[in-house]
Amino acid sequence: MTDLPGKGATLGENAPADAGAVPGAAVAAVPVDVPVDVPVDVPVDADAVDAAALRLAGVVATTPLERSMRLSERTGADIWLKREDLQTVRSYKVRGAFNLIAQLDDASRAAGVVAASAGNHAQGVAYACSALGVRGRVYLPRTTPRQKRDRIATLGGDMIEIVVGGETYDEASAAAVADARAGGATLVPAFDDPRTIAGQGTVIREAVGQLGTTPDLVVLPVGGGGLLAGSLAWLAARHPRAQVVGVEPAGAACVAAALAAGEPVTLGTIDTFVDGAAVRRAGDVTYPLIAASGAELVAVPEGRVCSEMLALYQTDGIIAEPAGALATAVLGVPSVLDVPAGASVICVLSGGNNDVSRYAEVVERALVHEERKHYFLVEFPQEPGALRRFLDEVLGPNDDITLFEYVKRNNRETGPALVGIELSNPNDLPALLKRMEAAHHRIEQIDPSSPLFRFVL
Repeated sequence: MTDLPGKGATLGENAPADAGAVPGAAVAAVPVDVPVDVPVDVPVDADAVDAAALRLAGVVATTPLERSMRLSERTGADIWLKREDLQTVRSYKVRGAFNLIAQLDDASRAAGVVAASAGNHAQGVAYACSALGVRGRVYLPRTTPRQKRDRIATLGGDMIEIVVGGETYDEASAAAVADARAGGATLVPAFDDPRTIAGQGTVIREAVGQLGTTPDLVVLPVGGGGLLAGSLAWLAARHPRAQVVGVEPAGAACVAAALAAGEPVTLGTIDTFVDGAAVRRAGDVTYPLIAASGAELVAVPEGRVCSEMLALYQTDGIIAEPAGALATAVLGVPSVLDVPAGASVICVLSGGNNDVSRYAEVVERALVHEERKHYFLVEFPQEPGALRRFLDEVLGPNDDITLFEYVKRNNRETGPALVGIELSNPNDLPALLKRMEAAHHRIEQIDPSSPLFRFVL
C-alpha cells in the first residue's frame, strides 16, 4: 500500500481534541484570500450530514446497495457496491449541489449560482437549479464528454447556461470563481464547501443504513476529496471502527500530494482520462478534514481503471464511467490494497455517465495495462515479401497484428513502420522479444511511459 500519514488507522484516532461536541467533528478552515462567499463557521460533522439527508429526502434517489459476486469471489471478502451510477443524475454529485443550493436565502437565489465541473457536478447543479427555480451557469473543461454536456442541458432546461473552455477542471474552476466574484452569484463548489461536503456524505450514511451494521472497510473514489471528507465526518461519529480508504487516479493524486506536503499543492501535470476525478489541487476545506482522520490513500493506474470498467460492463452489466470504476479497481489487487478475507466492504460506484465513444480508448488502455498489447517501430526493407518474412519469423501462432502503418515513406532501401501486436497471453511477450532479436529487422519497442508512445497512439 501507499505509505501515507495515518496508514491503517481507524477513524477518530488522530482527530483534534477540541473538534467539538460530536466526536470527529471539525470546522472547515478556509483561506483568507477566498474571493467568494464560502461559509467559514459551518461545521462539517455527522449532524450536518444527517441534516443534509433530511433535506434530500424525496429529492434524490435512494440508490441500491448490491453485493458483488465477482469482487467477493476475487477478494474472499463480502463486497457491497453502493450504486450511485443509478442516482437521479447518474452520480452522487447531485447530493452536494442540491444541499448547498437549497440552503440559499431568497436574495442569493435571485442572484443565481455558478459552478465548475468535469460533468457530473454540473448535472447535479442543473438538476437542483431546475427543481428549485434558481438560474445557474456551469463551466466545463473541453475534455468533458459530449454525453455529459447533453445531459446537463436536458436536466437544467431554461434554468442553466453551459460555458465550455479550458483543458482541465481547475481551469474551468478559475473561470467560475472569476464569474462569481464579478457578478455576485453564489459559487457552488464541486467539493470544497462545507454544504457540498455534507451532502456528499449522505452516500455513506445511506449505504451503512442499508447494510444494517458497521462495515469493516469503506472504499471511496477521490478527486478533490468532497465525498471522502463528508464520509469521514459522518463515520467518525457514528461508526468510528470503520476503516476508510480513498482511491485516486495515479495521474491525478492531488490529495495524496497534499498529505505528503502537509498542505494542498498544485500538481504540475495530470492525466485527465478519469475526468470525474482529474483534479490538480485538493480542496482547502476538504484537506484538513481528511488529514485529521487517519484515512488511507492509494493510487490506481488509469489502465487498471479501464480493465475494471470492462469487467463491470461485461460481467456485471454495469456501465461505469472512469471515476465510477475507480474504487472497485483496487479490489483484488494485493499490491495496492489488502482486503482481509471475510471483511464486509462498502465500495462506492460513484457514476455511470460514460460516453460510449470512449470505449475504444478504454479497451486500448486496458490491453496496454494488462501487457497484452505492445507497439514497435520496425525497420522494413522496401521490397516485396518483407512483411511476409516478418510474420513468419516473428509472430507467434496466437499473436495478432492490430496496427501496421508506415511512419515515413521515402526512396531509401528501408523504411520504419509502426506495428501494434496483441498477445493472447501477456506471458508470451518474452518469446516474442526473443524472436525479434533473431529476426532480420531492426526493431525498437515503444515503452508506454515514453512521450513517443503518447505521440504515436
